[in-house]
Amino acid sequence: MKLTEFVIQNAILPNLKATSKEAVIREMVTHLKASGALKAGDEDAVVAAILKREELGSTGIGNGVAVPHTKHASVDKLSAMVAISRTGVDFSSLDGEDVFILFLLVSPPDRPGDHLRGLENISRHLRSQDFCNFLKQSLTTTDIWDLLTEADDGDRDS
Repeated sequence: MKLTEFVIQNAILPNLKATSKEAVIREMVTHLKASGALKAGDEDAVVAAILKREELGSTGIGNGVAVPHTKHASVDKLSAMVAISRTGVDFSSLDGEDVFILFLLVSPPDRPGDHLRGLENISRHLRSQDFCNFLKQSLTTTDIWDLLTEADDGDRDS
């Protein structure tokens, strides 16, 4: 599974405006909905599901990265988006540091395997310091998409 198979290109947000955890999640879900990936009217329910997941433990995994995610019937296939915060967001991360890179992942409830594969793929790439540094430096949607494409191409080489 490649990043470019489930990250929605026109939902990429290279300059996240929100500054609190809940506002960030809401801004990201709004962007995902605007891309057509979420069913109309389900935005609040998806935000609530992600926040409920966050109550179980922060998806701020450290190293300036968070991967908020949920399973929700609002999507018919695995859908993700990427957002970059220029100022950093307190996401209650495991290492206590602010988050700058966020991947939001929503999958249908009846496709848990896709959900896990998507999380694994994102996590694997985010373990690369180079990948994270390049993401943080990306200023446009095109820059981020090119980086995701390059990461996918690197998967093919390995």
